[in-house]
Amino acid sequence: MREINWVEKSETLESLLEHETTIQVVPLDSGLEAEVVKIATSTADYVLKVWNKESKPNVRMQYQILKALYSHGRAVSVPLGCGTDRNGNPAMLMSYDGTPVQKVDQTKLMKLAKMLMDIHKLPLDSQRGSGLKRYDFISYFYPRIDEFPDIKQPLMVLVQRANMKQDCVIHGDYHLGNILENENELTVIDWTNVQMGDARYDMAWSIILMRIYVSEKRASFYRAAFCAENRYEKDELELFEAIACLRWVLLSRVDHPPIRKDTISRVRSILLRSNYLKLKLDLV
Repeated sequence: MREINWVEKSETLESLLEHETTIQVVPLDSGLEAEVVKIATSTADYVLKVWNKESKPNVRMQYQILKALYSHGRAVSVPLGCGTDRNGNPAMLMSYDGTPVQKVDQTKLMKLAKMLMDIHKLPLDSQRGSGLKRYDFISYFYPRIDEFPDIKQPLMVLVQRANMKQDCVIHGDYHLGNILENENELTVIDWTNVQMGDARYDMAWSIILMRIYVSEKRASFYRAAFCAENRYEKDELELFEAIACLRWVLLSRVDHPPIRKDTISRVRSILLRSNYLKLKLDLV
């Protein structure tokens, strides 16, 4: 930690660097983009994330957005510092907030929906100067789409129909693996895809992953929680779910989304039953 060039430092981090002598480092499950370790000290636990693989995000922007979210009472990790390691890899220190959610019931689903909607309601003036981007939706979320015309053609039709907006902060990858639980407290992590975007897409991606990896019953209740709060019509979110499902299909060809024994059959069912798709697509 002392070898990191910290460009943002909280008082907590300053104190750790100056006074802490007993530190235990525990590797945590890391994704495809970064190495994550738990820093256990005599007084508290922290998480150090180092993007030492292909992804090199703007951690200073993430840090500023996390500060804004946390200061407005959103359920996010406490950002404590960011900078680069000796190899130039982006790094960030945050609070330790538990382990990924494993099981959900209706109460927890309601809470998860509210947490995401609260993120979307972050006052826009609170993130001025953070460098938060507005990306082109298709090029950002659909890498290599031009290689797959069977996906691109229906996607372009749906996106045009959706009247996509970029008027709020979105998480970009809200799912159970990015929600930590610690003694009934839930915390949203992994802000690599944070940007200005469309809340309906953010919700729909979360719902579609619930349909694929949890159950249709849970996902239906989850969707209803969003509709009740936002006054979205069920049909409106289903349009965005079709857009989100096409993203999962694309990622199954170019990346490595989790594949369980019933995953492919569930995706096929969604594609065929969707009022906006009714497609048979090759799934890897």
